[in-house]
Amino acid sequence: MQKRLGFVGLIIEDREQNAAPVNTLLSEFGDIILSRTGVPCPERNCSAITLVIDASTDQLGSLTGRLGRISGVSVKSMLSKITQP
Repeated sequence: MQKRLGFVGLIIEDREQNAAPVNTLLSEFGDIILSRTGVPCPERNCSAITLVIDASTDQLGSLTGRLGRISGVSVKSMLSKITQP
C-alpha cells in the first residue's frame, strides 16, 4: 500500500449536534492522522478542522466519504504526488 502526505479540511456546521460523530470517526482513523488543528467559531455555531495525514488513496477516500455523509459537514482533501512505500 503506497501512502502519500496530504491534508483534509472540514467545516462543521451545528457544532453541538455534529462534533461528536466527527470526533468518533476521526478517532477511528487516528493511525493515518499526523496532526489535527481545530478552530471553533461559537458565534456562527460552526468550527473548522485541518488534518495532516499520511494515507493511501483508499484510506483517504474512506475517511472523506464517511465524513461527507455526516449532516452539516463539508470536506475537501488533497494528497501529494510523491508516494512512499
